[in-house]
Amino acid sequence: MRLVLAALSLAAALAAPAARALGPDELAKVVRVLDDRQRNSGDWKALCYMEAKEKGKTDVVYELVVYRRDADDKQMFLFTKPKSEAGKGYLRVEKNLWSYDPSTGRWERRTERERIGGTDMRRDDVSEPRFAEDYTATWEGDEKLGVYDVHRIRLDVKPGVDVSFPVRRLWVDRASLNILKRQDLALSGRLMRTSYYPRWRKIYSESKRGEVWYPEEIRVFDEIEKGNSTLVLIREIDLRALAANIFTKAWLESKSR
Repeated sequence: MRLVLAALSLAAALAAPAARALGPDELAKVVRVLDDRQRNSGDWKALCYMEAKEKGKTDVVYELVVYRRDADDKQMFLFTKPKSEAGKGYLRVEKNLWSYDPSTGRWERRTERERIGGTDMRRDDVSEPRFAEDYTATWEGDEKLGVYDVHRIRLDVKPGVDVSFPVRRLWVDRASLNILKRQDLALSGRLMRTSYYPRWRKIYSESKRGEVWYPEEIRVFDEIEKGNSTLVLIREIDLRALAANIFTKAWLESKSR
């Protein structure tokens, strides 16, 4: 955590000179850009590593493959390491999230608040964002976040939408529109998680005919269980078309046979 804070100079947010408020149209445009830059009109596959730190326990490193079909809002997680987790996974289809444990052969329905693999990661940490569709945005101010000039934006979930956290606060780099920091809050206003995004990368998508951005590294800190954190590294992005049967229960079950 200290390295991230030092790298981004996030130890304290210093007030910037008075800035002109983002108008409704300007704010809406920023939020749409945040969504669009991570969206691929085709498919998305990535090798991910998660290092989970839990106070009083041995650190655990997970390896998993994440598959996405953004056009249909489908997602598949397949754990490959450690051996005790290999074959486990999650499937999101038709706005339902299911978990699978090959040791029992059972599928269980989960909520968007599910801790992936028991870590601090949530499903939507590695999905395309839908801020404009799922949340109402409010501009809270322009300020300094370390050396960066940022927009601070609050997102409140729209009625009837199921998300992992109903309130989110984003610190968005005004120059690049990269998210540098995010806070996830409960409806009560209690801070649940803080995430930092030290590195972003982009890759050209043939299906989108444009660039797709993704966070190469995410550091998530549990604000309830102090001392718990999860490092997420996203590697080996592949935007080629995926087989349709990947987003099925049968496909995941076949990986543990």
